[in-house]
Amino acid sequence: METDPQKLHTVLVTDCGSTTTKALLFQKTPQGWRQTFRGEAPTTVEEPVADVTVGALNAFTEVEELSGRKILKTSNPREGELPFLESGSDKRNGIDLYLSTSSAGGGLQMMVAGVVKEMTTESAERAALGAGAIVLDAISADDGREEHERIERIRHLRPDIVLLTGGVDGGSKTHVVEVAEMLLAASPRPRFGDTLKLPVIYAGNKDAAREVQEILHKTAQVSIVGNVRPTLEQENLHPAREAIHEFFLTHVMSHSPGYGKLLSWSPIPIIPTPAAVGDMTLRHAKREQIQVLCVDIGGATTDVFSVFKNAQGEEIFNRTVSANLGMSYSVANVLIEAGVENIARWLPYEISDHEVRDQLRNKMIRPTSIPQSMEDLWLEQAVCREALRLSLEHHRSLAVGLSGMQQRRGIADIFAQKSNRYDLVDMMELDLVIGSGGVLSHAPNRLSAALMMLDGFALQGLTQISVDSIFMMPHLGVLCSVHPDAADEIFIHDCLVNIAHSIVPVFPSALALQGALAEVSVNDVVVGTVERGKVRMIALAQSGKVKISIKPTDKRINVGKGAGQTLEQEIQVGQCGLLLDGRNRPIEMPAGRQERAAYHRALYAELGLGA
Repeated sequence: METDPQKLHTVLVTDCGSTTTKALLFQKTPQGWRQTFRGEAPTTVEEPVADVTVGALNAFTEVEELSGRKILKTSNPREGELPFLESGSDKRNGIDLYLSTSSAGGGLQMMVAGVVKEMTTESAERAALGAGAIVLDAISADDGREEHERIERIRHLRPDIVLLTGGVDGGSKTHVVEVAEMLLAASPRPRFGDTLKLPVIYAGNKDAAREVQEILHKTAQVSIVGNVRPTLEQENLHPAREAIHEFFLTHVMSHSPGYGKLLSWSPIPIIPTPAAVGDMTLRHAKREQIQVLCVDIGGATTDVFSVFKNAQGEEIFNRTVSANLGMSYSVANVLIEAGVENIARWLPYEISDHEVRDQLRNKMIRPTSIPQSMEDLWLEQAVCREALRLSLEHHRSLAVGLSGMQQRRGIADIFAQKSNRYDLVDMMELDLVIGSGGVLSHAPNRLSAALMMLDGFALQGLTQISVDSIFMMPHLGVLCSVHPDAADEIFIHDCLVNIAHSIVPVFPSALALQGALAEVSVNDVVVGTVERGKVRMIALAQSGKVKISIKPTDKRINVGKGAGQTLEQEIQVGQCGLLLDGRNRPIEMPAGRQERAAYHRALYAELGLGA
């Protein structure tokens, strides 16, 4: 198939998810590259079908029916046979290229192991998450567990790949070797391919590499790459991530039901769905020179991606997956972790604790059900806010930068690394938040989605709020590896829906400030003020780019440029204009349930959301 970007006109891309396989058709039109047609079918990686290509072919057939374009030359291809018509000179039928991402069969499941929990093990976890994996567990010598407990845990998990780390280059080898011996004692079997050796990536102290290889070579296929933490102040995650992708293809994908056939249909390797989303997030952040937060909230898990600049001005990408936070299968976990009170505080109606619990348990039992009333919808959106809040807390705990160069270090420094860490995620510096997942992408109106992200992430300063229109970012992430310009064009025109810009002044909570907190001007014309305790929407008559000015009314108020400083910036006007939020941070609302419900009814009425 064709991979020269200049010769591409029609590209078919699938994302084989755990439940649904989504096929998108990308075409070069007179207006430029666009997403034109979409087909869906149930994923068929599980029994009784146990062949992922069956679901993919069903999705292709739907694209054919909707587009009127002949894509398949056969609906039952033999091993090694391409099912697609190649477009050639006939631009009305066939395709030029097929690409795919995948998270079917539970996605890429990994375990990481290291010596110090808040040093090498944490770096290993960031490397695995950035490669698109779900980290089943992070084992470290100082994690508080007995050795027999760790061995039993490793044996029980059956990960696809193990990432083994430990020690800085040139440091002690003893603890690293002990971790390798623990892995040997556990001898876990991979999920797929029982006759295969377990893939183990060693990315620790280079001086211990030979000993680790000797210990594990009989029971594991060991790949030795550069240390994820060559020094205390430096991370090097790229070699480990590349090795993870290589093992993902050769061990996980090639031995999953039907994936061998699917791999043969594309000249470009299949990559994990979260890795593709991360690639697109990072690319957009670098191209626009902005700092980005992206979330994909699903039924069982919530993925958070971020690109923030570190102290040296470099773009640092981080991804976390909250495997216990979701909107259906994991909704009871959100209930347990957030608590009834935190969920109920977002509701514009009064409800007892046991009713909240009963309704959310029903949702867990019937995960595919959708809200049937406004009260059901508001409860679902309240759960979403708490899932976003909790997943961002989890993300911030791992998205840290390393600072400070110590020329002389003692052993105590290794166990006091928190002083060497700083939070990368600065909400006041955030330029763009992107939401995806059913509860956000398919909200009854875009403003509801924007409000969920405004509340759940407790946005500050000036932030653009957007959604991924139909969860297209995985498809664009893999397209980006072949034709980045086409991926960029489709991302801007068809994927990213610019809803609004939020304006949130913050100030010390002890201040008795009332009334106007900031004055907002667009193209030098005052359009409104941010009032304490109120949320308002201002629709803008202008479209395209405008100059916005936000002037605080008090020298202690920060609108994004520092206390008392006016923020001036050029923005692209969104569908809903501006969201002015004067609730300070942490978000202020009445203490009593009855008062809170009345407060939210008034807020929703002000925004036209039907309360």
